[in-house]
Amino acid sequence: MRIRLLYIFTAILFASAVQAQEKAPVIGLSATYETGENNVPNTYIISVRKAGGIPVILPVTDDPQVIARMVESIDGLILTGGEDVDPLRWYGEEPIPAMGGIVPIRDFFDIHLARAAVERGIPVLGICRGEQVLNVAFGGTLYQDIPSQVKSDKPVKHRQNAPREYGTHSIIVTRETTLFDILKDVLDKDNSYRVNSYHHQAVKDVAPGFVVSAVARDGVIEAIEMEGNPNVLGVQFHPEGPVSQGDDRLLSLFLHLIKAAR
Repeated sequence: MRIRLLYIFTAILFASAVQAQEKAPVIGLSATYETGENNVPNTYIISVRKAGGIPVILPVTDDPQVIARMVESIDGLILTGGEDVDPLRWYGEEPIPAMGGIVPIRDFFDIHLARAAVERGIPVLGICRGEQVLNVAFGGTLYQDIPSQVKSDKPVKHRQNAPREYGTHSIIVTRETTLFDILKDVLDKDNSYRVNSYHHQAVKDVAPGFVVSAVARDGVIEAIEMEGNPNVLGVQFHPEGPVSQGDDRLLSLFLHLIKAAR
């Protein structure tokens, strides 16, 4: 009898564990493809796991049907960082000399992935290039190169020479936005926060239906979010950097995504 009860108890524990694991939402991570290989930095994977999600790498493809099936299989989406977006194809601007490298198939993949996820009602977090992709996917444009195109009497260095977990410049978060609600517990008195920075492109014309939720001191847009949809937002900085190294002040961004994905 005791052995039978032990088996029953063990089975109940196992079933509970499986059920708890099944409740963890599956978060798709868009892969980079610059070298012809599908990769995602481990910092994203660690951050999703810390927030309670199951990370899955989504390999790059230019097949719309495959992209649609990918979106059907995930509960949330993170558009990761990486290369520049082709300006001529995606927002009708000739490339300037200072523009960086592009990967056409990844542009197609990320932009169609973003559109499909939003259409299906799946929460989306765009990070760095991911924020830029969100903006372009819905009709916005980019500064192809901040140093040569953005003029400010308070210039800010947006490509740091420092560890990824270290913040080098501040952003000002706009009140009454989703981002403010997510970060309000870590903001300074002037609603600022110190972030890391690894980019030379940035949002220029904000896509219709999106609003700005944070800017740098030089006016460069550091975050956007969809009006009326608190589960679609993009940030120019890399929250996965500090989170993966044990600094959980920006973990709330991933927790917000996981909560929405549930």
